[in-house]
Amino acid sequence: MFRIMKVVLPAGVMAAAFFFNAAAGWAKPEYSRRTKKDCAFCHPKDSWNLNDAGKYYRDHHYKLDGYKPPAK
Repeated sequence: MFRIMKVVLPAGVMAAAFFFNAAAGWAKPEYSRRTKKDCAFCHPKDSWNLNDAGKYYRDHHYKLDGYKPPAK
């Protein structure tokens, strides 16, 4: 039984990590090519979350036409 757990447990952890990591990423490189913007334009650094530009892009049928960045 212990031998089986030595194989099954690490395999299960790796499978779970792959599943949750692959399911979280919806961004596509084609969005960056199409808009000629860097990924950081729509995503905060080190995050898959969307900033205001990313939410605008998503909500306006994947177009940035008419987007104006907020005044700083």
